[in-house]
Amino acid sequence: MKHKPYGPYEKFIKRPLDCFLATCAFIVLSPVLLFTAILVRIRLGSPVLFTQDRPGKDEKIFKLYKFRSMTNQRDKNGELLPDDVRITKFGRILRSTSLDELPELLNIIKGDMAIIGPRPLLVEYLPYYTEEEHHRHDVRPGLTGWAQVNGRNAIHSWEERFQYDIDYVNHVSFAVDLKVLFTTVDKVIKRSDIQVGSEIKVGRLDVARSENIHQKV
Repeated sequence: MKHKPYGPYEKFIKRPLDCFLATCAFIVLSPVLLFTAILVRIRLGSPVLFTQDRPGKDEKIFKLYKFRSMTNQRDKNGELLPDDVRITKFGRILRSTSLDELPELLNIIKGDMAIIGPRPLLVEYLPYYTEEEHHRHDVRPGLTGWAQVNGRNAIHSWEERFQYDIDYVNHVSFAVDLKVLFTTVDKVIKRSDIQVGSEIKVGRLDVARSENIHQKV
């Protein structure tokens, strides 16, 4: 059964609050965004922003924005080298500090994403979800989420991660969002539970990754 907003927070408050907070954060962090963009341009070249199709609410595809963290190195056949080869020390710093995620504030302002929600994965993963797991797309994807504060990239099971996502969808509330937000800030400051680079390959998504679908989430 498709998820339906069941409380005033999810129905009327969450989206306007997300837009307001993301806009404020974008303004306050604009010097950081500008400085990071300049460093990315100098160290990694252009384009400064990395864009990629991701499934959003109701699996509608949108363009996700991040600061690029990898070079465009290619092999003799013109194919991009593996992620672990193309990512630089500077790129790892961007990822470990989550600075590469800051452009997603634009996605939140546009309405593609929320501040809190299931992280948007690759479009190519959609065929590998169970019927229940598709319900993670009943709400807007988030900059951070319940799964991330319960292990972030250190979670070793896609099934476990998806269960956290489904639990969140079924229990959206201001209290939960507040807990996720403050826990995320704490983890980013402490740089805990962060795995930089390729993610662990488990479950049905191994099939997708075996077909050269690999990208840090």
